[in-house]
This record gives sequence, structure tokens and C-alpha cells, in this order.
Amino acid sequence: MNPLISAASVIAAGLAVGLASIGPGVGQGTAAGQAVEGIARQPEAEGKIREELRGGALAQLEKARARLRKVEMEADQFRVNGYSEIEREKLNFINSTYKTLEQLENYKNETIQFEQQRAINQVRQRVFQQALQGALGTLNSCLNNELHLRTISANIGMLGAMKEITD
Repeated sequence: MNPLISAASVIAAGLAVGLASIGPGVGQGTAAGQAVEGIARQPEAEGKIREELRGGALAQLEKARARLRKVEMEADQFRVNGYSEIEREKLNFINSTYKTLEQLENYKNETIQFEQQRAINQVRQRVFQQALQGALGTLNSCLNNELHLRTISANIGMLGAMKEITD
């Protein structure tokens, strides 16, 4: 139960007891007034009237005390229930926070793994590009040397053929 509702319930119970006390108060006042009138009419019955009046007042007082104890017990129960509800809400909030933290930790780990894989792929791509550039450079130099040797061989061959022709 909401703590605000619990507090309002306790206040309402207190007001109900207070308002309920007005009726017995009026009743006691009426009874006292009637008792005074009775004593005025029959002074010899004063002791008996006072005893009845006192007994009625004590009975009303006991009833009021019983109602007060009942209301106090209900207020204590509302208070305990309110505290229990607050504790439950607190535990729910803590559990929810732990779950959220766990999700954030998982997202963080996934992001780290993704970024690591991306960095590894970038490094692989750069190494591959550099290896290709090195291989291309080696091929170009080999082809240039081979082409140069072929040209020299062809020229030597032509010179040798020209020398045979001239001899």
C-alpha cells in the first residue's frame, strides 16, 4: 500500500474516533442534566442516581478506551504495512537497478568486442595492403630487371647476328 494512503488512513481513523467521541459526550451531558433534574425532584435518591451516573460514565470510558486501543492497533498495522511496502519497493528498485547495470555491462562488453574486432579487421586490411604493395613493388622491379635482361640479350643477339653477317 502506498505510504501516503496509509498515513491518510491513520488520520481518518483518528478523526473518526474523535467524531465518534462527540456522541457519547453529548449523551453523558444529557444524562448528567437528567440526573441533576432527578436529584432536584427526589433528593433522597441522590446516592443511587450518582452511582448510576458514575457507572454509566465508567462504562462509556471503557468503551472509548477499547475503541482507542483498536484504532491504535490498526494504526500500528498500517504503519507496519507501510514500512513493509516501502521495503518491498526499495528491494524492487534495487533489483531493477542491478538488472539495468547488468544490461549496461553486457552492452559495454558487446561494444568492446565489436570495437576490438573492427580494430583487428582494420589492422589486417592495412597489413594486407602493405603486403600487396610490397609484392607489387617486387614484381615491378623483377619485371623491369627481366625486361632489361631480355632487351640486353636481344641486343647482344642482334649484334652477334650483325657480326656474323659482316664476317
